[in-house]
Amino acid sequence: MTISIILPCRNDAAALGRTLDCLDGLSGIEDAEVIVAASGDPDGTTRVVAERARIMWPAGSTRSALMNAGAGEARGEIFFFLHADSFPPTAALSLIRQALALPRAVGGAFEHQFAEPSWSLRAISGINRIRYRLTRHHYGDQGIFIRAAVFHRMGGYRDLAMMEDLDLSRRMKREGRTLLVRPPLRTSGRRFIARGPWRTFLFIVWLLLLETLRLDPQRYAERWRGPADRPPGSPWPGAVESAEPVKEPGSR
Repeated sequence: MTISIILPCRNDAAALGRTLDCLDGLSGIEDAEVIVAASGDPDGTTRVVAERARIMWPAGSTRSALMNAGAGEARGEIFFFLHADSFPPTAALSLIRQALALPRAVGGAFEHQFAEPSWSLRAISGINRIRYRLTRHHYGDQGIFIRAAVFHRMGGYRDLAMMEDLDLSRRMKREGRTLLVRPPLRTSGRRFIARGPWRTFLFIVWLLLLETLRLDPQRYAERWRGPADRPPGSPWPGAVESAEPVKEPGSR
């Protein structure tokens, strides 16, 4: 089964470059297709992508718009949606194929782990693991993968400004079996560090509560995403921007 890795990137060239460095070291990456669906910072993004991926510039800047555009151009039998600040395990591609070889399996995600060694981030990740193991609802920072045919049959990501990954994960469960791959996918906790780990976590809980009560959390999308002309997860007013870039072994 061929795999298309689809990375949405909005004004985030530095983080994208580190993720592409990580992808260079994946086992079997030479047989995979890598697509970057980008918005903003054309010079910086084009420079870090170089010849390592196909790059496209669709209309819209939300993750749902960018990932749908990338999926529309992808040729793989499996879509692997990866944030521009996430680092899959070396065997990620073979682990995805193994998961989807199981009967009725339509997709899944990886175990979550923050890249930074902070006790607060480890605690938040632990709480998050309990949540998705109970609900089987996964987020984009876990690296969601899905059969291409199922993705298209579902109509792709809904046009949401945020929480599009949670919505897709819920709909995937109706299509068949979803799997959790235990080797963790590491994602930068820079959003939590820049905004305050527990402050950010409580804001997420608030958004989930609104969504559960059907009170439209989408009205807070701009606050969650940050200004369109800045990288995702930029500090809120009054927060200290203290996050250091996450460098993977062998990164350039």
